[in-house]
Amino acid sequence: MCNDPEINAPLIKRRHHNNDAISEAEKSPAAENSPIEQVALTVPVSDDPSLPSFTFRTWILGTLACVLLSFLNQFFGFRREPLSVTAISAQIAVVPAGHLMAAAVTRRVFMKGTKWEFTLNPGKFNVKEHVLITIFASSGAASVYAIYFVSAVKLFYRKDLTILTALLVVITSQVLGFGWAGIFRKYLVEPAAMWWPQNFFSGLALQLCYFRALHEKEERRKGGLTRNQFFLIAFLCSFAYYVFPGYLFPSLTSISWICWMFPTSVIAHQLGSGLHGLGVGAIGFDWSSICSYLGSPLASPWFATANVAAGFAIFIYAIVPIAYSTNLYNARRFPIFSDELFMSNGQKYNISAIIDSNFHLDMEAYEREGPLYLSTMFAMSYGIGFACISATLVHVSLFHGSEILRLSKSAFQENKIDIHTKIMRKNYKQVPEWWFLCILLFNIVATIFICEYFNNELQLPWWGVVLACVVAMSFTLPIGVIRATTNQAPALNIITEYIIGYVYPGYPVANMLFKVYGDVSMQQAVFFLQDFKLGHYMKIPPREMFLAQVVGTLMSGVVHLLTSWWLMNTVPNICERALLPAGSPWTCPGDHVFYDASVIWGLIGPRRTFGDLGHYSAINWFFLAGAIAPFLVWLAHKALPQKQWIRLITVPVLLGALSDMPPATAVNYTSWVIVGFVSGFVVYRYYRGWWSRHNYVLSGALDAGLAFMGVLLYLCLGMEHISLNWWGTDSDGCPLASCPTAPGVESVGCPLY
Repeated sequence: MCNDPEINAPLIKRRHHNNDAISEAEKSPAAENSPIEQVALTVPVSDDPSLPSFTFRTWILGTLACVLLSFLNQFFGFRREPLSVTAISAQIAVVPAGHLMAAAVTRRVFMKGTKWEFTLNPGKFNVKEHVLITIFASSGAASVYAIYFVSAVKLFYRKDLTILTALLVVITSQVLGFGWAGIFRKYLVEPAAMWWPQNFFSGLALQLCYFRALHEKEERRKGGLTRNQFFLIAFLCSFAYYVFPGYLFPSLTSISWICWMFPTSVIAHQLGSGLHGLGVGAIGFDWSSICSYLGSPLASPWFATANVAAGFAIFIYAIVPIAYSTNLYNARRFPIFSDELFMSNGQKYNISAIIDSNFHLDMEAYEREGPLYLSTMFAMSYGIGFACISATLVHVSLFHGSEILRLSKSAFQENKIDIHTKIMRKNYKQVPEWWFLCILLFNIVATIFICEYFNNELQLPWWGVVLACVVAMSFTLPIGVIRATTNQAPALNIITEYIIGYVYPGYPVANMLFKVYGDVSMQQAVFFLQDFKLGHYMKIPPREMFLAQVVGTLMSGVVHLLTSWWLMNTVPNICERALLPAGSPWTCPGDHVFYDASVIWGLIGPRRTFGDLGHYSAINWFFLAGAIAPFLVWLAHKALPQKQWIRLITVPVLLGALSDMPPATAVNYTSWVIVGFVSGFVVYRYYRGWWSRHNYVLSGALDAGLAFMGVLLYLCLGMEHISLNWWGTDSDGCPLASCPTAPGVESVGCPLY
């Protein structure tokens, strides 16, 4: 729910203790409202259909926000700490811009007296325009998963890929989810039971609170600042500060004091390195290293932060060290923390040596080179991924099963629609079903044609496209129900890799493309449905909401691709870690992991890695462990119902937070947890007024300031290849962290055991 005490925090108390603060309609027992308490306390049951929404201001500011956030997020996507600039920044920044346009743009009515009559300035900047602009911005802020496919094919496999082919893959994969969203919106948007808690508890959808707060007349408190003033000051501070970690003093990204104390000890470096080790005592003073993978810690409630901290501690301080010290899977031959692929002798695997001219696995070469090995952390992270899938399903079944069943039954009953759906149906034209069906059918046909016509580049046969669509469609409704009622949802990336890896082994490009279409289209559908629900709550005309989503998604895909293509052709040796100069930020951690996954699941195949022919088959037991863990929590909760903290142990959150490791490193987690503790526990508990007023504004300002300075540094210094070289440009001062410790294994710059 909305965390601003002026909007919502005292609302519950006021409803019980202050009848003067409640409208006559609310006091009336006959007043109709949502049956979901969080919605009833936050979303007003009123609407003003006369408010214009898709205006000239909406188009200009929405397009600008979408393009700018798309560029910034993709620009930082290739960097060592891939910052994600969220829609919160745009949500706050467009308010003064909207009011300025309302005051400055002419109010002249063009083509007056005709049916095409319009004006560029319909009056005061209003909340519905603001919502649609933020929908554009959220499209730009969302990552475009298909870019990983483009970079893997172009940079790692060095396979010819035209920009036209890349654009077609990006657009079709991004828009395909609209089809699933249209099919299931009747069941996942209109019913009151499908309330989408993400719209109340996440940093992405704080709009429900701040749309109201930012459009209320806000007076400056004595000795205080308005939200916009605070945003501007924090933005300027973030902008100025990032010149240090971004250029002058990159070591601020990870400070590892243990390495400084023991400069010649491999074990100390493995323990202390925040980038290549376990990160004991490591901390980062770079906002990009804090929020690059887990999102802003300022937007995480303390119980979720505690779950993430517990999961990280168990994994990095127990599971990984135990596996490494016991030499599980010859772990000591390889670095303790790495996302590289290795041979049995500890050297990096030469992937190009086992690929034939058709980009298929060369079995003779594979037998000659030998099986593929992973670092301890990488292997265990796949186990955590397996456990997370089963844990999510079991946790949701045990803790929310009866609730989901009840809500799902009511969602499929026409007479269970709530007041918000009635208002929307009464005041606005709905989006026809055939609009979505046309998008779906056109996309499927276009995708099949693309894969067949460019088969030499894409490898995926027509039946692979159909199978990917079947997988995505089959999971959209159940995962949508889970997300819409519990805010939990398993990802399909491992499932899709497993399926195509067994069905069509040896084809890495086909494996990546199947994952893109099978996983991303489902994720996009859920993303669209969540935004549909936001528009539903804010009473945005559905057809205008639909148009904003489609246009925003198309613009975002194009800008992401053009930005990535520009960087891949202008940054020397981008993503080539061995060829990059020391301290270069262009290491592409996410792209490396995506490429590694294509080798593991596509080229070599799951059977030769995690199946009966692989030496990592025992990791499949993590599926069982993941299923048992939430069951034990559920038993403890039933046995000790008075201990409410037990129910807050959320195993899917605990495990799911580790899904980004790799490419995320230990310092990303340690710094994130520290900031999350200060914000979500200390400040929230003891300085609630300041927290509710400025916490999320601060998050957006830090993102925006860092992003603009990062781009400025690259344009002014990076493109001119102007760099510094001193001890402050070293990563974290732990050069021995990646050394093997097995007897006789040699590695450049490492002592021989």
